[in-house]
Amino acid sequence: MKVAEPTVERLVQYYRLLEQLHEEGRKVVSSQDIGEILAFKASQVRKDLSYFGEIGKRGVGYHVDKLFEHIRAILSSPRVWRMALVGVGHLGEALLGYNALRSEKFGICALFDVDPEKVGKEIGGIPCFHVEEMTDVLREQNVEVVILTVPAHVAQSCVDKIAKSETVKGILTFAPIPVVVPDRILVYSVDISVELEKLLFYLKQANGD
Repeated sequence: MKVAEPTVERLVQYYRLLEQLHEEGRKVVSSQDIGEILAFKASQVRKDLSYFGEIGKRGVGYHVDKLFEHIRAILSSPRVWRMALVGVGHLGEALLGYNALRSEKFGICALFDVDPEKVGKEIGGIPCFHVEEMTDVLREQNVEVVILTVPAHVAQSCVDKIAKSETVKGILTFAPIPVVVPDRILVYSVDISVELEKLLFYLKQANGD
């Protein structure tokens, strides 16, 4: 089933909200409630959720526990994804401290950098290897997902080493340039400057500047 990217993004947000409501002991929630909390239209919430099966009742809403488990099943992974992080600078270290990257879905098993103060040591309990070892280590550890937090001028060379491992299926890159990969690798880019420009644009529109 082909699912549009914005739908998947909203589904993740629904899951996080339902997890919170579940922990708070709430029993029922309406599409209107969800929409108001997440700043979506109630009609969009109903459309998204009905896309994955009718699990709510008109005039009653959604049973929080049932909907929470339903969306968890949709998002659940059949296994733990083995991940690596390339570039243990300020951003890389911040991501390592992000609890969401340590879950039942995925776990970082290898780090890569060129800093001699980091290479050969463990950072947060994860071994750090030199970037030149990347292809072999990724292959040996059967890494399928790589987070790339390196400067723009070395991003493509890192991606080339990643691709040679033949085990990596996806790359999440924070490098502010496009990278070229084989068709078998899925790339998602997170360009913070682009997101900031979008925010400023919409603020300008809202303020009538």
